[in-house]
Amino acid sequence: MTQPPAPQPGPELDGLPSLEDLLAAAHVVDLPMRVRFRGVLRREVVLLRGPLGWAEWAPFVEYDDRDAARWLAAAVELGWRGLPDPVRTEVGVNATVPAVGPADVAGVLARFPGCRTVKVKVAEGGEELTDDLARVAEVRRVAGPGARVRVDANGAWDVEQARAALRRLARHDLEYAEQPCATVEELAALRVALARDGTDVPVAADESVRRAEDPLRVAREEAADLVVVKVAPLGGVARALAVVQACGLPAVVSSALDTSVGLAAGVALAAALPRLDHDCGLGTAALLAADVVPEPLLPVGGRLTTARADTARSAVDPALLAAYRAPAERERWWRDRLGRAHAVLAGTRGRDRRTGGV
Repeated sequence: MTQPPAPQPGPELDGLPSLEDLLAAAHVVDLPMRVRFRGVLRREVVLLRGPLGWAEWAPFVEYDDRDAARWLAAAVELGWRGLPDPVRTEVGVNATVPAVGPADVAGVLARFPGCRTVKVKVAEGGEELTDDLARVAEVRRVAGPGARVRVDANGAWDVEQARAALRRLARHDLEYAEQPCATVEELAALRVALARDGTDVPVAADESVRRAEDPLRVAREEAADLVVVKVAPLGGVARALAVVQACGLPAVVSSALDTSVGLAAGVALAAALPRLDHDCGLGTAALLAADVVPEPLLPVGGRLTTARADTARSAVDPALLAAYRAPAERERWWRDRLGRAHAVLAGTRGRDRRTGGV
């Protein structure tokens, strides 16, 4: 099917596109998932066709308008402003195992052929530590002794729970634990406790960076060994690069359960980082049962390339947009939300201009 004509670059490239332009460029889709992830079985996403290509705006439904505005800034960068130049053309990718039972682990890992690193969700609501131990043990068994295994608790533990859980999970040779506790203070206390216990599990900060008013605090307070950065929550590739540089910590790039369009922005960030020591969480298209491109951006041999990411951004299929178009009431909800996020972002840009900020 023929692609609709793209908007032409105009004066708005130096600023924020008008709300009218964004609404005219918006396509709201509702995509099924293969497994439950972050408590959802369907992922609602807004695709925006800008002058420089397709962009994605999909803040999780529980996020407030300020969070949603940061995600919108990332979409505007992708579709209207452009991305920084890469310093590498390939990025290693980790497999992602949701909170499934041990019997399902092998099937999930089979969707990530060639990946040498596995991230395992733990501390899911309604489950016990024994469930986490069984899942991680099965991941280690299936992936083998040479694989890197990391766990992600999404801030669900307090310090003592994290201390006890990681002491037991450490037997499976963890690469690191992502956001084991919710607050910066807890992460800092946990790092001290793990050192005292002799538990050799590095701590990574995710939510404490991407959802924080002060994303550099984790570095100042020595609350993490590395940071996990995501393009959309931080407001775009350029801002994420600045945050990583200011933190001075090793970084891992991860997705926010994006379509292939959003994942392409994640690849752009990972490709532009001056230092990249870890595989990145950019293989999550495998968790979607449908995408907006005919050939989803999935790792080959455990890697993604900038060339394939660029292709994915240009390959959005109008037939798929139509097939997975969100119901009318959800489309109205997202369009209303887009208006609110645009108002927040416009206000922020106005204050920045008055104060000389960027």
